[in-house]
Amino acid sequence: MCPLLPAAAAVAAPRTPLLSLRLLRSGLAAMSTGGPLKSVDYEVFGRVQGRGAPTYTEGEAKKIGVVGWVKNTNKGTVTGQVQGPEEKVNSMKSWLSKVGSPSSRIDRTDFSNEKTISKLEYSNFSIRY
Repeated sequence: MCPLLPAAAAVAAPRTPLLSLRLLRSGLAAMSTGGPLKSVDYEVFGRVQGRGAPTYTEGEAKKIGVVGWVKNTNKGTVTGQVQGPEEKVNSMKSWLSKVGSPSSRIDRTDFSNEKTISKLEYSNFSIRY
């Protein structure tokens, strides 16, 4: 048995938790397990402003594990972009189309520019003003 092997293992061991912590902080750990990454723009129409839509959208996005942004528009809609693993983006698309904030009424949600991406453009989900 080589006496250097245990010493080398002891030196390497702390790196794994640090790397995991860095990945979790950056949000990449949650993104790395879901297959191909997708990006999609959205616009939600209906009675959505003044109903907490951006706040609820941000919360749901963080719960699902996607990144991107949301904001109210001048025309009374809510718009944004979602990025993440395909299945998580699809979950968020479903929520944007059918659920939304508790007191909102969603008439329709338009999705555009859906594409596969090689890396995430955002590190979290945020509200834009």
